[in-house]
Amino acid sequence: MGPPRFDASFLRSAQGYPYLLVPLIPIAVVLDLAGASAVIVFAASALGIIPTAALMGRATEELAARSGPGVGGLLNVTFGNAPELIIALFALGQGLQEVVKASIVGSIVGNILLVLGAAMLAGGLGRDKQFFNRTGAAIQTSMLMLAAAALIMPAIFELVEGKGLPLPGSEATHFEPTVEHLSLAVAIVLIITYVLGLVFSLKTHRDLFNPDYEEEEGWGWSVRTSVIALAIAGVLVGVMSEVLVGSITEASESIGLSEFFIGVVVVAIVGNAAEHWVAVLVARKDKMDLAVNIAIGSSGQVALFVAPVLVIASYFIGPYPLALVFNGFELGAIVIAIMIANYVIQDGESTWFEGVQLLAVYLVFGLAFYFA
Repeated sequence: MGPPRFDASFLRSAQGYPYLLVPLIPIAVVLDLAGASAVIVFAASALGIIPTAALMGRATEELAARSGPGVGGLLNVTFGNAPELIIALFALGQGLQEVVKASIVGSIVGNILLVLGAAMLAGGLGRDKQFFNRTGAAIQTSMLMLAAAALIMPAIFELVEGKGLPLPGSEATHFEPTVEHLSLAVAIVLIITYVLGLVFSLKTHRDLFNPDYEEEEGWGWSVRTSVIALAIAGVLVGVMSEVLVGSITEASESIGLSEFFIGVVVVAIVGNAAEHWVAVLVARKDKMDLAVNIAIGSSGQVALFVAPVLVIASYFIGPYPLALVFNGFELGAIVIAIMIANYVIQDGESTWFEGVQLLAVYLVFGLAFYFA
């Protein structure tokens, strides 16, 4: 098939849809510099992140294709969640710690319910059932169970020993040093587990996570082109993230949405939008192994890598360290979503109605977050 032609026909294709939003990148910057309404700036920058994340994903895939399976897999898992990590780092710098925690939970829950649900629905239409490797999926969900335990324990500690959980409407909550140190220790355990998980999935048990699908031809980028594209995407994601984070507080007040809702729903979705789209596309092509790996794997990366990195980074960025103490809505969403993930992947098959059910649960969560 060869690389695509970058013309109007490409923009009308499934791969090209995210790049229709490229004009919003300079528009968001101009609006921000001109002092336009925070709501308009927020909307433009949120949508502008989508094509930059898509470019980062494409550059990573092209670089991975020329680096061998081991290094390629490492590149994919390293840069797969880079956009949301960059957004969260800017939010940390602004002292929006509750927004950061909300975006972590939103990414975990969104990948399990929204992405996997949309993939099962899109892939299942017109088919009786779809099948995937339940052994590989079960390993990933067991990692999520570990993450759930680790993310919940600081909150339990705060409930028993401290002053209680933060409220959904809080912008930032400063906890006692003991909880901050506990969160740091938990973050270190999670990162060590994540690294060992990479060894397991990329080296010792690679076959469980690499199904035998026919390889799709890439775009034919050289290593130099891929690195340049990755660098450009990284800069653009950074610029859009700074604009986005800078407008969150004022935009939330103007439109009547809490910063909690914006973090747990809006920021989480736009940071992963390009990756979400890929999961739906491969599911439609009856590649449910890949779709499940993207959805469950991305949740695991957020819980085991992004969250701990943010805890460690908070010791150098922002007013005070980030404590992994989530509010009641966030704790409930994490536990329920991961329980659902374990249940859904047990039989190694899916139908379109399972997708509808996952989307319905996500909608219920969204309504609860909205009224919180």
